[in-house]
Amino acid sequence: MRTNVLITGASSGLGAGMARILAAKGHHLALTARRVDRLEALRDELIAAHPGIEVVVHALDVNDHDQVFAVFKQAISDLGGLDRVIVNAGLGKGGRIGTGKFAANKETAETNFIAALAQCEAAMEHFYERKSGHLVVISSMSAMRGMPSSMTTYAATKAGIAMIAEGIRSDLIGRKGLDIKVTTLYPGYIASEMNEGVQQETRMMVDTETGCRALVKKIEAEVVDAAVPGWPWAPIGQVMKHAPLGIVRRLV
Repeated sequence: MRTNVLITGASSGLGAGMARILAAKGHHLALTARRVDRLEALRDELIAAHPGIEVVVHALDVNDHDQVFAVFKQAISDLGGLDRVIVNAGLGKGGRIGTGKFAANKETAETNFIAALAQCEAAMEHFYERKSGHLVVISSMSAMRGMPSSMTTYAATKAGIAMIAEGIRSDLIGRKGLDIKVTTLYPGYIASEMNEGVQQETRMMVDTETGCRALVKKIEAEVVDAAVPGWPWAPIGQVMKHAPLGIVRRLV
């Protein structure tokens, strides 16, 4: 079992939800986010519910790239190594290109792509050093195609980080003596703090716990990639990849 797990963006939403499920399974956790008060409350909750696990928390703004490397190194020291890193921290700001929303789009691009690249770099340095590890990248179903309006930049960043994960996976092909796996997950509509104010197709949305259980199941199986939950998102994903753009617009 990959016992020691680091999760970024763990103060709420999918990050906190996955932390709760992994804690119940006996994993030791390193949890990072900007909101330390929430992390500390989550840590106390998890340790009270599961006294046999270790949970450490660290303040981390993933856009401070030097801090990303420093916090990962501290978490490695705290837990005696990391077996799995879940690159989850993300942002959903944005506006239609050409409507004066460049600042919001830029912030999303920096957080979801460049900061995710820093997290992948820090994780893989450690995994190559110990010859073992599991990198998990949380992308999005929106990565399947170019998305309209406020989703354009967000979708592009999620497609970009999925390709980074695939490139890392390609680097591992044929390299002997390494137990390193890379998983890319594409969540569909899972209720979270990030999408509370977004009008989505609620009949296809699952609650946070259901969605996080589906994510953790795929993570523990160490799949190459998966749409989560599988139904209806796996078939919808195939439609999104190949359908005319006008049809894709109506699916999001």
